[in-house]
This record gives sequence, structure tokens and C-alpha cells, in this order.
Amino acid sequence: MRWLPVLYVAAVLLLEPATPVDWPVSFALISVPVLAAFAHGPVGVAAATVFSVVLEGVLAGTPCCAGRSVGYLWDRHYVASYICTALVGGLGTILAAHRIRRERTLADVRFVAETAQRVLLRPVPHRIGNLRLESLYLSASAEARIGGDLYEAVPTRFGVRLLIGDVRGKGLLAVETAATLLGAFREAAYDEPDLPALAGRADTSMNRRATQLGGTETGERFVTAVFAEIPADGHIVRIVNCGHPPPISLRAGEVCELDSGRPAPPLTLGKLVADPYHVDEYPFRPGDQLLLYTDGVTETRDATGTFYPLLQRLRAWGPLPPKDLLERLHDDLLAYSHNRTQDDTAALAVCLAPEAPSATSPAE
Repeated sequence: MRWLPVLYVAAVLLLEPATPVDWPVSFALISVPVLAAFAHGPVGVAAATVFSVVLEGVLAGTPCCAGRSVGYLWDRHYVASYICTALVGGLGTILAAHRIRRERTLADVRFVAETAQRVLLRPVPHRIGNLRLESLYLSASAEARIGGDLYEAVPTRFGVRLLIGDVRGKGLLAVETAATLLGAFREAAYDEPDLPALAGRADTSMNRRATQLGGTETGERFVTAVFAEIPADGHIVRIVNCGHPPPISLRAGEVCELDSGRPAPPLTLGKLVADPYHVDEYPFRPGDQLLLYTDGVTETRDATGTFYPLLQRLRAWGPLPPKDLLERLHDDLLAYSHNRTQDDTAALAVCLAPEAPSATSPAE
């Protein structure tokens, strides 16, 4: 865009000698200040305006360049062109000044959003004990930095507790709801003895916040979530699923969904069901990997509207460490959707590090 005015002038200069004297292409130079306003500041636009007026005069009254006599210089049509170019240049200068102010405002907003991103969705530790972890967040908008998808990993005396969730809706209300859930989880994860109690406490916090906000959509401010716990003293993973896509277990040669068929209602809707939270236990041995994700992954569509085949992709890729797995998933989602993802996407990969071989060896 910065070079567009130069290229435009070059095109005019190439066309001018090839056109008849009665068809002056130099009138097209009126557009130069507007083109400059898209990428240059007010000073640059003013300079482009002066240059355009001078060049129009040169082309109007220079016999060697355009084949016209000097008398054309003050012809009323050319004078009108000079005036129009000056007026357009003045408007372009104002436009450039306004654009720069908007760009500075947008930069400030992005800075605030990035700060909120670091506070709300802080990076998970890459290693907690014998677990390796990686996280992924992919916004549906190129300008956005944060949304309603969330994740967290907290080391506690009960083991490493994980959360991934998806807030209904978008915008600031979704961000506020996500912040409420993350705050409740980060506090309760250290105190509650089991996952049903942890989910219940998070549900209580969400209901309290929804009541405080009020409005006609209080009952619709719900969050789908998965709470997981990997104790340090056992090779198992415990899961409470609150209406969320089931986690995926990856081990050598096997990829499967951990779906018991008994999901609890989404958070803020648990009060509608008596004893809603059920714990499911699955083996989680050294080398196994757990993938938690939001529905932005499986609801990504290609050009024909076909949903993203997550399980097929994971089986085709084979065993990958968490970092490589999420990088591969990120690139594949963008390629599959042609960089047009329709929803925010979050994922959390957790791998139990293989046990180190024993240092002793049999006597020879």
C-alpha cells in the first residue's frame, strides 16, 4: 500500500505519451492523494498532493513530454484539475490524520486485550511433576485476542487438576463469564477433595455471578466444561464432563474418546438435576496422552461445509509429543478452514512421561 501511489503515477506516465493530445491521462493524478492517505501520514499526503499538481502542470504544458504547447498550462480544464487535486489532497490529509488516530486507538485496545489474555488465559506450565503439558488458543477473528474458550492446569495435593470450558455466546459477557469460572476453579482446586465437589463449587460461583448480572438471559449463561484430575500416586485419570465434548485418549496405536455416556449438565444448569456430577476413571499409563478441546475444533468446516475429522487426523498423525501435537493441530485447522475458522478454539494436551529405565542391570 505504501508503494501504490508510486506505481499509480508510473502507470499514468506510461499511458500519457501513448494517448492523443486531446485525451490527457494526467487528470487521473487527482486520485494520488487518496491513494497516499491509505498508508501515509498527513505530511506524506500533502507532499503527494503538491507533487501531483506540479506533475499535472508539467504534463499539461511540456511539449517534449506530452506533445502539448505551453498554452495548455492555464487551460480552464487543467486549472480545474489543479483545484480538484488540491481539494482531494486536503480531504486526503484529513483522512490520513483520522486513520492514524484510529490505528493508535486500535493498538491501545490490542495491548489491553493481550494483557487480559495473559491474566485470564495464562500459559500452563510445560511440566508439572511427571506430566508434560501444552495449550492452544486460536481465535476465530484475526483481530481478537480473547474469547469465551478457557483452560487451566493446577498442581494440588490431590494431583494435577485440569479444566477446559466453552462459554455460551461471545463478546465481553463471554469473557467475563470465563473469568468467573477460571477464578472459581483456581481457588477451589486446592480445597475440594474430589471432582464432583469442585464442579459443584464452580457451578455455585457461576450461578451467583449470573444472578448478580441479572437480565433476561440469566438462565442461558451456561458453560460446558470438563474437569480432570491426574493423581500423583496412581496411573489413572478422573473426569467429570459437564456437557462438553469428551476428552480423547492417545496411546501407542490407539485413539479413542473417553465418553461414558453420562455427561452432567453444563454449569449453571446443574441445579436442574439431582446429584448431577459423575466421576469416570480411565487408565493413564506412562506414555499416554490426554487431549482436552473445545467444540471449535470439531466444528471447523472446510469449503464444502464438512466438519473437521479430529479422530481421523489424530490416528493418521501417530504418536506426537504435546507441543508437536498442538502445533500440528493448529496448522491443520487453519489449512482445513482456509484461515476462516468460525469459532474460538482451545485445546490442552497432557502426557504422562515414560518411566525412566532402571539403573541396575542383571549380573553377567
